[in-house]
Amino acid sequence: MSKTNKLIDFNKPYLTGKETQYIQQAVEHGKISGDGMFTKNCHHFFETKYGFKKALLTTSCTDALEMAAILLEIKEGDEVIAPSFTFVSTVNAFVLRGAKIVFIDSSDGNPNMDVDAIEALITPKTRVIIPVHYAGIACNMDKIMALATKYNLFVVEDAAQAIDSFYKDKPLGSIGHLSAFSFHETKNIISGEGGMLIINDERFIKRAEIIREKGTNRSAFFRGEVDKYGWVDIGSSFLPSDIIAAFLYAQIENLDDIQSRRKTIWEKYYNLLEPLQKRGLIRLPKIPEYASNNAHLFYIVCNNLKERTSLIEHLKKSNIYAVFHYQSLHKSEFFLKNNKAISLPQSDHYAECLLRLPFFYHLTENDQERVIDSINKFYL
Repeated sequence: MSKTNKLIDFNKPYLTGKETQYIQQAVEHGKISGDGMFTKNCHHFFETKYGFKKALLTTSCTDALEMAAILLEIKEGDEVIAPSFTFVSTVNAFVLRGAKIVFIDSSDGNPNMDVDAIEALITPKTRVIIPVHYAGIACNMDKIMALATKYNLFVVEDAAQAIDSFYKDKPLGSIGHLSAFSFHETKNIISGEGGMLIINDERFIKRAEIIREKGTNRSAFFRGEVDKYGWVDIGSSFLPSDIIAAFLYAQIENLDDIQSRRKTIWEKYYNLLEPLQKRGLIRLPKIPEYASNNAHLFYIVCNNLKERTSLIEHLKKSNIYAVFHYQSLHKSEFFLKNNKAISLPQSDHYAECLLRLPFFYHLTENDQERVIDSINKFYL
């Protein structure tokens, strides 16, 4: 295969070079189970850099969300407002506790939830609002937090894609009562699989540690706060191995470099595809003035499903792998088994028309230009 026709994959994990070195250090240190040296280093980094009250690494963002649902004591009959255009973990964590999911449509400007439609969905049974910061772009958190205060609701930020992104001057994940991050290999900083629960409401910190440690007060015991530990609450094994934390620590040490490179790639995509947007052929990401851009991903919005399908095939013939993203959860088999069909046209629009382009640290300028040229050839 010639270099001009080599496969351009959708994602390739980026390694800084110190991951295996730190993993070896963790092994030599003699503690590779949870909450070892590198886990503590990661916690300190996130709490110091972003001002999170408490950071707890988890084995996945899904686990962080499940911990949030347990902490908020979600029960049968409670209602949770969440976007339909999201990954299933966002809502599955709350369904597992018995909650009814009330889906909200996306906005016209971007795939985030339509915050102006939230209040009409609030009932006496509503307990939680889950803003998902799609592509690391902030939802309007002032409006969401004002509604939470007005109706005495909790806010859990699904910040899976939002590391190092901001709402005005506030880091995403620091605004809601709780928040969840992902370090899956497709994210800006990675540990293969991995996640993190952030606790911004101090009343949940002590219990979060207990839930994460299988319902025991083991963390307090190791700090010398109790003379023995035992079973004091419900919980599960949510904490990752220190080997995973060692890998992650090598990544966060290089966060600024990673972010700089990703923003360069993002801006090149935007600048060179903007002529197609000006001609009305595609739509590019729209970033509200209150949001920063952490360059998590780059997408275009096609005009219809048929066009997107044809574009995917066109790119594939050029050995370029681009992918669509979420399917509307309100149309899922599981939801429709127990709920009436509802209409959320903006969510469906993004489900049918949004296309994610290849995006990773080592994407070369030549390869990126190949992607852009191929898209131009399709439309022009």
